[in-house]
Amino acid sequence: MTASDHIPVRSFKIKVCGMKDAQNIREVASLSPDYLGFIFYAPSARYAAEVDPELLNDLPAGIKKTGVFVNEEAEQIKYWIEKMGLDAVQLHGSESPAFCREMLALNVEVIKAFGVDEHFDFNILNEYTDSVDYFLFDTKTPAHGGSGKLFDWTLLQQNKTTKPFFLSGGIDTGQLDEIRQIDDSRLYAIDVNSKFEISPGIKDYTKLEAIFKKIL
Repeated sequence: MTASDHIPVRSFKIKVCGMKDAQNIREVASLSPDYLGFIFYAPSARYAAEVDPELLNDLPAGIKKTGVFVNEEAEQIKYWIEKMGLDAVQLHGSESPAFCREMLALNVEVIKAFGVDEHFDFNILNEYTDSVDYFLFDTKTPAHGGSGKLFDWTLLQQNKTTKPFFLSGGIDTGQLDEIRQIDDSRLYAIDVNSKFEISPGIKDYTKLEAIFKKIL
């Protein structure tokens, strides 16, 4: 038995999204999430434009700093990538496959989010399979996420692509066992946000700590 045998391995990766408070960012980072999400969409209550770039620069290298954008101009996304040292971008609007490929050329991971409801056409995903690294499936809302509402996960059976995906939308501690029962090798990560907040952008460390321990 080697030392690596004692290192716990998560069944899937964890992204904590909607960070904006300096002390809270440090606290959550101490839990070693795989991704931390920062929303650069002005209408959001979790708008992260005032976060100190030096704080992000000091985060452990294993945490992928992810910028969340909604129908943003390419040049503005490039600006935030360079200013904040982003490792990934999450595109949460109606960005085209060509736009996603433009982001891939910036040497960041590209996560394309889709709002899912019973009317979502999963055939759309075929247009994006060569243009992104991951899909993210969220509950369809006018506010582009952060609703705290679940969608019907059985709809994901209509996804015929091989692309790995993030599962988002209203995930709370009560859904962990159900998530573990999802028999889909493409499930790469879960994305948690509003259900783990004290207020918009401020995460409940104790509640998050519990989910990190339970997910191992």
